[in-house]
Amino acid sequence: MNGPFIRNHQYNFIKKQIGYLQRTCQTVSDRKVVEAVRSSTEFKIKELFPDSEGIQGELFGNIPALQTAEDFEQYHRSLESYMTNFPQVTEKQIRKLFHKNKKLPIPDLTIDYRYLTYLGWISISTGKLFLVYPLDGQIVGIEGKFTPTNKKGVCFLCNKHEELALFTAVSKSRPAHSSPDYYKAVGNYLCMDSQECNKNITDVTALERFIQDVLK
Repeated sequence: MNGPFIRNHQYNFIKKQIGYLQRTCQTVSDRKVVEAVRSSTEFKIKELFPDSEGIQGELFGNIPALQTAEDFEQYHRSLESYMTNFPQVTEKQIRKLFHKNKKLPIPDLTIDYRYLTYLGWISISTGKLFLVYPLDGQIVGIEGKFTPTNKKGVCFLCNKHEELALFTAVSKSRPAHSSPDYYKAVGNYLCMDSQECNKNITDVTALERFIQDVLK
């Protein structure tokens, strides 16, 4: 594979690992320790792409050669050219995803889609949070209530310490023979600022599980 292949969360993961290696190279004098971290870094990154070949293999094979600050800077820049775009969505598509919401606010769509793992935005006036994500090749949308916590905590999506909100969505599933009043709420704490969350997220497991819990 020679075209773009790195998704935003994978890019964040690689940056995190390469940053740790760079700090080790700059602060640790023991060569064995440095090489152990270098080997671990290369292994963890390659685990993301088990079938690495072509440009992928060449790109990750360059990790053992990273030594100077300039080397690391050039490596970071080289990664960006292999990032895939989040599927670009239009206002019409978003309105279709949330067709029951007649006063749907539309987020800014003039953004760099490479740096999106999910598209998220809030409506302060209605206390709603909206989330769009490509799940199993299909663009899906989740709408739910958000309640600011007015304090920092660990986001369940990116695992970073940020300003949080409780996001609660009603599951679409209904058990057989359930009463008309039955509903199941699915909730968790996530970043108030989805842009920061997108900069930090390194794994989509929790995000996809949450969406599946709501949609199934």
